[in-house]
Amino acid sequence: MKKVLNITNGNSAVKIMRQADIPGTFLSWDDVLHDGPVPAGLLLEELSKVRAQFIVECGWGDIQNISNSFNERDSKLKSCNENEKIILWYEHDLYDQLQIIQILDWFCHHPVDNDVELSIICTDNYLGRLSPDELLGLFKYEEPVTEKHLSLASRSWEAFRAPSPKPLSDLLESDTSALPFLKGAITRLLEEYPSTFNGLSRTAQQALSIIGNGEKRPLRVFGESQELEESTFLGDSSFWLILNSFLKSNPPLITLPAGIELTLPASPDQDLTITTVGQEVLAGKKRWLDIVKPDKWIGGVHLTTANTWYWDSVSSSIKRNY
Repeated sequence: MKKVLNITNGNSAVKIMRQADIPGTFLSWDDVLHDGPVPAGLLLEELSKVRAQFIVECGWGDIQNISNSFNERDSKLKSCNENEKIILWYEHDLYDQLQIIQILDWFCHHPVDNDVELSIICTDNYLGRLSPDELLGLFKYEEPVTEKHLSLASRSWEAFRAPSPKPLSDLLESDTSALPFLKGAITRLLEEYPSTFNGLSRTAQQALSIIGNGEKRPLRVFGESQELEESTFLGDSSFWLILNSFLKSNPPLITLPAGIELTLPASPDQDLTITTVGQEVLAGKKRWLDIVKPDKWIGGVHLTTANTWYWDSVSSSIKRNY
């Protein structure tokens, strides 16, 4: 039997793969690349340190465990030529597509040995929701990774890490058919830039609208927001960052009952209520970035007061300092 390395998006997929008796070992990539800094000019190990620090600052783990996880992940990738075959198992959503271009870019610069097969399985199925039999059925979509895959991924990864969103926006005008779900993922990422209407990202707009319509329970707000997505990609931890930004702004866009804090998982007493200012932002009468100074990373772009980019949903285009 061939020695196989299966690379995939997270532990949920790995769990189903093991239940399906997929042969080989497993590498779970585990990084929310759509959140936080992914600056250009860093090697894999250097970037992993940046990513680990961001994850720790979000309160999603301690530095030792997170750093160890990245180190083990990167070491396993670098020793991939110990295998006879490497299979990338992925989905169509933004979370997965960013992981794909990072990994394929790495293979573009670190080609596998001639006797090692490199292939990809990428469909519009959410791997962690499949039964073991359904997962086994995805083998029919397996295809060899070609120079077209590697070249497109490398260009996309470079564009994603650029200090301006223009290269990524320009990529939408090029041929991305080698990675058929990439164009939709890029568009969804660009929608996370502040809108020209009120300065909210698409996810933030969805969250505030749902609360404004009367839904008070945080998990329900998250669930309803997920239902508005063409391809769900966001985890609840990332969503909670948005809710907390609304709660902690001055003035706040939403409130909780006195003495109650937002936690994950949420407790029954965490009732969210939109404020008058929140309603004004929703209506476009106030701008979110007049309330909070931008300080956010999207890939290689650091959004600040001096470097603010906006997404115009009417023209589907990115604009500078609107």
